[in-house]
Amino acid sequence: MTLDRIIKKSYFILLGILILFLIQPHGGTWGYEYNLRWFYVFILGGALAYVLTPLLIHFGYKFNLLDHPNERKVHKIPVPRIGGIAIYTAFMIAIIRNLQFSKKFTGLIIGATIIFVLGLFDDIKPVSAKARIFFQLLASTVVIMHGVHTTIVPDTYSFHYLADVIITLFWFVGILNAVNFLDGIDGLVTSFGAVCSLLFFVIALQTGQRYLAWMCIALAGVCLGFLHYNWHKAKIFLGDSGATLIGFLLAGFAVFGSWTRDNRVVGFATPLLILSIPIFDMIYTTISRIRNGSVKSFKQWLEYVGKDHFHHRLLKLGLSVRQSVRFIILLNLCLGLSALIIRQTDTQGSFILLLQATVIFIIVVLLMLAGRTVTED
Repeated sequence: MTLDRIIKKSYFILLGILILFLIQPHGGTWGYEYNLRWFYVFILGGALAYVLTPLLIHFGYKFNLLDHPNERKVHKIPVPRIGGIAIYTAFMIAIIRNLQFSKKFTGLIIGATIIFVLGLFDDIKPVSAKARIFFQLLASTVVIMHGVHTTIVPDTYSFHYLADVIITLFWFVGILNAVNFLDGIDGLVTSFGAVCSLLFFVIALQTGQRYLAWMCIALAGVCLGFLHYNWHKAKIFLGDSGATLIGFLLAGFAVFGSWTRDNRVVGFATPLLILSIPIFDMIYTTISRIRNGSVKSFKQWLEYVGKDHFHHRLLKLGLSVRQSVRFIILLNLCLGLSALIIRQTDTQGSFILLLQATVIFIIVVLLMLAGRTVTED
């Protein structure tokens, strides 16, 4: 046995011991004593994801659960596509071990489980577009029934609850699919999930939203633990089970949280800024595909796989996979920091920050058009 293998094996043994310590009955007591429960959840989720993922890489090859390359994909060799199992398992253990539950918390977890199982089936054997949208709506409905929905429409309107329910359904289905569409190059969605979760966590912690904060930091830790294996060149992919799960949870965090007390513009803009990258990418590619005739129905929209997303355009402009991911994540962080600032401003300041975000996306549109021009040339 070589020295590198000995060091690697010893590292995993130490991580295993750490996990056993953290999950035993008194393993998180220090988190309560020092008001660092969030750090306990973060470490546990990250360690679990880091230890579980190599096992899934092995099983992926053993049972041929692989994502095979084709003309529409960037990778060149078959890669296991069951990383979502590590994300889901590590996340669930971390938040359940935290032993802190609420009705809204439970609803979001049940909905996330439905999305994960649906994605896992899709990773093993493709699921029809109708079945996918049905179960996505079912998962969203479960969350809504547990009290997690938007409050955008003023209470003065008699139909405000129904309108908010419809908006919430569109939000969940839109965001989870937008994040799934973004999962086209190594490490992008995993990094995006970590950054967005951390941004939501900071606001939730500042505003005393404990249940939301614990879920956010758990997902951030899990994504960072998994990222080591998903970074270019990836040893394992998230698959639909992982990408849609991350998208669903991020959509849930946005609706779960209370982002302002009396300013609806701030309440609306905060999650929109944090999640603006996949929202923009989905809107832009959808319009582009409809205009060029690639997509003519909702079924085609849901199933279409092409190389016309933001990250693909950056690759066509000459950026490497790692450079493209870093560029998008820095852009995401820039917009996310605006979300942190917007809570401290009035309505006028909020509109200025939203205008700034609009200017940023105009620049992104120019980059995407340049990427398309390079392809046409």
